[in-house]
Amino acid sequence: MVFISVFSGLLPSFLLVGLGGLLRKRLSANAWQGLDRLNFEILFPALLFVAAASRPIDPSKLIVMAPVVWAILSVGLALGWLMRGTGPTRFLDFAGAWQVGWRFNTALGLVAVELLTQGGAGEMAVAVGMGVPVANLFAVSALSRGGALGFGATVAKIALNPFLLASLGGVVFGLMGWRLPSPLMAPLEMLARAAIPIALLSIGATMNWGALARLDRFNASICAIKLVALPSFALLVSVILGLDAGVASVLVVFAALPTASAAHVLASAFGADRNLVATLIAQTTLLSAISLPIWISIAELVFSMR
Repeated sequence: MVFISVFSGLLPSFLLVGLGGLLRKRLSANAWQGLDRLNFEILFPALLFVAAASRPIDPSKLIVMAPVVWAILSVGLALGWLMRGTGPTRFLDFAGAWQVGWRFNTALGLVAVELLTQGGAGEMAVAVGMGVPVANLFAVSALSRGGALGFGATVAKIALNPFLLASLGGVVFGLMGWRLPSPLMAPLEMLARAAIPIALLSIGATMNWGALARLDRFNASICAIKLVALPSFALLVSVILGLDAGVASVLVVFAALPTASAAHVLASAFGADRNLVATLIAQTTLLSAISLPIWISIAELVFSMR
């Protein structure tokens, strides 16, 4: 019953992804790229800031969540490296696919946590704020190994990431108990409400819907790392450490998210095989329609009993 309830809760979001697929040809590729850019630069930063800044954040949650988030990403990095022998021969192409093992789709994360009875968007914003710099550090470092970017450019690319700046800004406001004046907060909240629908439509419009037919050994391994191994690790760590139910539930959902929909953009910028990354994004997203409700249900069952 829990799974059916969670799946029903996520169904509208996946239907929006499907609608995006149907509307793909109604807009040009440049238009969809423009929407992605709008989301990346403005709408999602507004959403992340509002989610973190609109409610007080307990410093103890930040202290607990940050190391676990970093550990989740590190496990994805390590397990992905073990697939080197089965992946593309050229390291740059492997690096483009490797990042799929630890990057996460913030849009689906903020939708998914709304289905939890404990924990929510505030905790997810903290997880994203802690995860974005490390995820980008791992990805950019791997992709720049061939010398595409110097050290300074790599640091700048990570430090100026809008998700990072907005998440950390919201976390600071939440920790300090500050509140923006209503004339400033209201337009941010309006922008935040537009972020998720536009992101879901864009995911569907740019996704390769036939990707599951190309689920070979390497791709299946990367998908298994992202959708099975990482949430299993998060669940195990949360139980062993006896974490607060709200924090633990959000950490499991965070670890279970499909990969970031814009990962192929970064791969393309470095000259990696964009098609391989786009295929992996589609595969993790499509498979998460089943795996994500399962993990939310598990988190609800395990942590509601505590």
